[in-house]
Amino acid sequence: MTPPAVSTSRSRIATLQSDLRALSLDALVVTHLPNVRYLTGFSGTAGAVIVYRATCTLVVDFRYETAAAAVLAESSDRPFDIRVVQATYDDTLSEALIQSAATRIGIEAASMTVGRYNRLANAFARREQSTSSPEAPILVPTERVVERRRAVKDAVEIEILREAARRLSHVARGVPAFVREGRTEAEIAADIEMSIRAAGFERAAFETIVAAGENSARPHARPGQRRLQRGDGVVLDFGGVYDGYCVDLTRTLSVGATASELSRLVMAVKEAHDAAIAAVKPGMRPSEIDAAARDVLASHGLAEAFGHGTGHGLGLEVHEDPRISKLPGALPDEPIVAGMVFTIEPGAYLPGLGGVRIEDDVLVVADGCEVLTDVPIEVL
Repeated sequence: MTPPAVSTSRSRIATLQSDLRALSLDALVVTHLPNVRYLTGFSGTAGAVIVYRATCTLVVDFRYETAAAAVLAESSDRPFDIRVVQATYDDTLSEALIQSAATRIGIEAASMTVGRYNRLANAFARREQSTSSPEAPILVPTERVVERRRAVKDAVEIEILREAARRLSHVARGVPAFVREGRTEAEIAADIEMSIRAAGFERAAFETIVAAGENSARPHARPGQRRLQRGDGVVLDFGGVYDGYCVDLTRTLSVGATASELSRLVMAVKEAHDAAIAAVKPGMRPSEIDAAARDVLASHGLAEAFGHGTGHGLGLEVHEDPRISKLPGALPDEPIVAGMVFTIEPGAYLPGLGGVRIEDDVLVVADGCEVLTDVPIEVL
């Protein structure tokens, strides 16, 4: 796996340092591992980054010292320094922050544990008591500082995602051969995941969904031992991780002839899928794209059958910003911009009958969107 170019890391760190100044922060402790990778190119099961206004430090333990040095060696200069944990991560982080004399220290509220927060705060309090410092460091919770930057992909990321989508589309074209009467959902899921590996992906992006017949009415059903029967509709949702980036695709297939009511669902969901894709262009709000799909399904009397959002961002995580939903929740309904990559995946689910979902990955471009996944939409 090739790490991102260090020049890319340098520009990402510089952008984040500009954000720190705008937020009146002296430093930001980055503990969410996808954000660590985004900023430095380092990937591991542990690590943290401290971004100061003028410098940056990657904190790793001895297991990853060599790997971190290899990432850093990609550049002739140093976009970040490496600090190796001597006792614990928390001790090393608090020691580095105290030495830096930073006073307003941002933390990632969504990823830092309460335990780590308390240990850092206690270390700062002990330091204040021992020195009588008038400016003891304080921890400032932040939300989505790095994630908002990650939502807009750069040229390196876009090319990785294009290639990943091309490979996933190749996998998808072979999936209909797996969907045969008498086979179990679990057997089909295993075949799909083997195909994902064979296509050059590091791993599946999530547990593959194969949901047949009545099970397809559950959007995130897990594949089990149910055997496919003639007349079943089958929802197949799968994805892969390629060079660290996730892609995701869903199709609904049939086992022979199927019920006319389920065929009606397919046609309605396909219409909603196409309407949402047609709505994707810079300046549109996520809720407006969601409404384009939701309004179509409502016109078919299926408003209550569509209970999830129309899409989600793709990148280092399989679910990230932006969220294409009628209910942004904690996320602002900010207009989309060129460079964002997300899914379009409306669905309709009728308990006792079954469900249908159709999903593709799109890249926002100046005049609309580029559909990255290239697989015919099978009609029941």
